[in-house]
Amino acid sequence: MYSHVACPLCESRDHRLFHQDNNRRSKRVYLSCQQCHLVFVPAEFYLTQAQEKAEYDQHENDVQDDGYRQFLSRLWLPLKERLSVNQKVLDFGCGPGPLLANMMQEEGMEVSVFDHFYHPEQSVLKPNYYDAITSTEVIEHLHQPQRVFKQWLTMLKSKGYLGVMTKRVTTPEAFAKWHYKNDLTHVCFFSEACFIWLAKKHQLSYTLIGNDVIIFQKNVS
Repeated sequence: MYSHVACPLCESRDHRLFHQDNNRRSKRVYLSCQQCHLVFVPAEFYLTQAQEKAEYDQHENDVQDDGYRQFLSRLWLPLKERLSVNQKVLDFGCGPGPLLANMMQEEGMEVSVFDHFYHPEQSVLKPNYYDAITSTEVIEHLHQPQRVFKQWLTMLKSKGYLGVMTKRVTTPEAFAKWHYKNDLTHVCFFSEACFIWLAKKHQLSYTLIGNDVIIFQKNVS
């Protein structure tokens, strides 16, 4: 039925049914790419941009919330160990309250922010400019992850770091009970195997941290 659908990460049409919702809220289908291992939702199930933004507007990411700061620290602390003061960092998909950007600025970083809905300034998307890019709880929302991932690598300097936070998919059995898939703005789900495929394709080194953080490094020989 979905043989015409291309994987949004690698464009392969070799995929299998991974899961299908069957409840009042969702009838979504989830496909597992046999080439890059991405689990993804076909585009026919995407929300409109207006619906998507309405969902994001409900998020309560208070910049004064210590719990939210600790949550973001799971990415920031290991990334900070790899950076020096005054290096240039882009927080991609920062949302309306860019707490992570504030945290990095407090540590002496030169920080820019970008968000498709809330901070859409294209001028910050500079090639070969950043020492690091952070993307926390963003990659699972992307309709075009291949394009965005390539864009990130273009903006990074040689030896630069890409820090990504997203929950990792494991088995179909766990996925069926997983709260993460129930957010209808989540359309791409990454596994460890998928991140390994990305690292190999783009000649990146990577470090997996916990169950929701990965740090890539560009052009490591």
